Amino acid sequence: MIKRRYVRTRQLQEGMRIDQAIKDRLDRTLIARGTFLDTYMIENLIHLGVPAVYIREGEEDPEPEKPKVELKPEVKHKVEKMRREDPVKVSLKESVKKRVSEGIQYLYNNTDSSSFSDMTTNITDELMRAINDNNAIAVDINVLKTSDEYTFKHSVDVATLAMIVAKKQGMGREDIYNIGIAGLLHDMGKSKIPNEILNKPAKLDDAEFAIMKQHPLLGYAILKDKKEFPTTVPLAVLQHHEKMNGRGYPLGVTAEKITPYAKILSVVDVYDALVTERPYKKALSQRTAVEMIMSMTDDLDIVSMKTFLSSVILYAVDTTVQLSNGEDAVVVKNNPDSVLRPVVVGCTSGKVYDLATDISCANVIIL
Repeated sequence: MIKRRYVRTRQLQEGMRIDQAIKDRLDRTLIARGTFLDTYMIENLIHLGVPAVYIREGEEDPEPEKPKVELKPEVKHKVEKMRREDPVKVSLKESVKKRVSEGIQYLYNNTDSSSFSDMTTNITDELMRAINDNNAIAVDINVLKTSDEYTFKHSVDVATLAMIVAKKQGMGREDIYNIGIAGLLHDMGKSKIPNEILNKPAKLDDAEFAIMKQHPLLGYAILKDKKEFPTTVPLAVLQHHEKMNGRGYPLGVTAEKITPYAKILSVVDVYDALVTERPYKKALSQRTAVEMIMSMTDDLDIVSMKTFLSSVILYAVDTTVQLSNGEDAVVVKNNPDSVLRPVVVGCTSGKVYDLATDISCANVIIL
């Protein structure tokens, strides 16, 4: 059984296993979650000003391996008959992921470089090409991550999601491209936030949160004088934490003063932040994050939220899922307007469950 213990940095001992990721101001992973600490790592944590970290004690109980479900011929036939392909999904090759992640790392580390704009457009070109190559209009959010450990995956995820949502909304090529740039650079201001705040393994106090809330302003300050970018890009970076009801930051403006780019960025940034591990919290499941997004009707732009939900695929066709009635089922068709409730076929019974529209399935959910 695993226990999690909060330990002051100066009380850490060699061999303890850290239960959070430690990152620097450029969002580079310095110590991965689950690493066994040595003296050098502990000294570095003290040098970075990290006051305390979570330590993992004990071992997880191994989960029993679930036997593979073999479909009866009649069930297999029904699955094949009912099956409908998902919309074309954006896909990034491993080589592209590597180039993009390395490029973003360069940008965060060289905000004053003369090649900053060229590097940004090169990265955006890669993402645009990945979307256009197969005319992608959806994202499989289970495989979106560039990698569990890859640096700057959040920026890549936000840019990719924002571009797909913009495309689904009917924006033109130029707007799709520019919102990709804004997505890549939206957290640029965090490169100016102290490490001890970025890596604090607990909720920030009011003073620390006030500093953290400056990162949109800091990002705007970095980008506003780069004339190669249209004004919509730094403005979207400035506003990506604003809320429709005026309860966001840094300016507290309401819906009518928030740009279309920022309305999209706000939705995808919230989603990806929920499914990304932070020093003070574990990542949420994709399903839980989608449910939380759906509940934020006062905070997020409804049009952008609906477009996001219709652009993401939570349960890809051919995925085997477990239903709340105890039966395993195969996903055969997704409902664009109900991302949590696809059409599935029971592996044992062969029953078709249209979770979105069949009233007899109202009490059945995917676990």
